[in-house]
Amino acid sequence: MDWQSFLAMGGYAAFVWPSYALVLIVLIANAIIPHRRERALRERISRRAAGNRR
Repeated sequence: MDWQSFLAMGGYAAFVWPSYALVLIVLIANAIIPHRRERALRERISRRAAGNRR
């Protein structure tokens, strides 16, 4: 099997490669979004805690 036939995926490349791209995007989003939400939540909690000390 050569690379060209592998990348063509037996004629289904138009369906296979976008599916792989979509899965990759979802996996990356599943790693990034919770991290950002946690950081925002920690900032909000620390702002509230700083406001209650006064």
